[in-house]
Amino acid sequence: MSVAGAARGGLRSFARWFDSWAPDERDATRDPDGVDWLRLVPFVALHLACGLVLVVGWSWTALAVAVGWYAARMFAITAFYHRYFSHRAFETTRAAQFLFALLGLAAVQRGPLWWASHHRAHHRDSDGERDVHSPERRGFWYSHVGWILVHANFRTRLELVPDLAAFPELRLLDRYDVLGPLLSIPAFYGLGVALAALGLDTSGGQVLVWGFVVSTVVTYHATFTINSLAHRCGARRYATRDRSRNNWWLALLTFGEGWHNNHHRYPASARQGFAWWGLDLSYVALRALAVLGVVRGLRPVPARVLAEGGLRPRGRA
Repeated sequence: MSVAGAARGGLRSFARWFDSWAPDERDATRDPDGVDWLRLVPFVALHLACGLVLVVGWSWTALAVAVGWYAARMFAITAFYHRYFSHRAFETTRAAQFLFALLGLAAVQRGPLWWASHHRAHHRDSDGERDVHSPERRGFWYSHVGWILVHANFRTRLELVPDLAAFPELRLLDRYDVLGPLLSIPAFYGLGVALAALGLDTSGGQVLVWGFVVSTVVTYHATFTINSLAHRCGARRYATRDRSRNNWWLALLTFGEGWHNNHHRYPASARQGFAWWGLDLSYVALRALAVLGVVRGLRPVPARVLAEGGLRPRGRA
């Protein structure tokens, strides 16, 4: 490739940092399993930036912001990106749909249409040859993080999410998913400055590093464990066609997503912890939002599915 050709390719890759739907004629010819290394730079940089904790130090205030922002975005990913956008397990208003999509965007896991389209593809052939992130097919590291870095999985598969693509505001968020970090970075620095002005022991840089950078990387890998570890570690209540498993500690980490074998048996349910003791924090929060009228029509687990797993409907012993 000529220097001019390489430069043009680099510019196209750089453009996709800001417009993930930007056209690139190379897509038709390049290796689908190849990595666009220039597009990988922000992902790597965010991980490296965690080292800035050695520069800014720490405080209980910064840690509290980090934990709170982790919880908010984990709920947006698990309850809305996953259960709502991917599986339509409940209903909500158009305004709430937009606001929670925007919150999910702040988790820096691409846009809601991209996320939902690839997750729907995963369910079509879970742990099969066409599964986009099966540890059975490609191994742990590919299922954990490698699959999001290759050319084949870059574009939003609009053909799988026509229901979501009907909303222009969701298409906008999906196309310009860079809004997540671009809005978060100044917001967290400003929050740190404001908290310091109130007399709390922190700073703009400290809240930015802990509240956004570290919290985002932890949210990344907690979410990714469902693709990798939840198909390898845990128990199987249901004899599904894939290798999905229930794992209680992953369920705690991901607000209920660790009840993964349950989910693969009946993906349409808004609740994934089928047993009475199966803590599902995202479902608890959804029930609270239902009381407030923000969401409605939370789809239950059918009695026949509970019985198949040796369970009884809640409210019984």
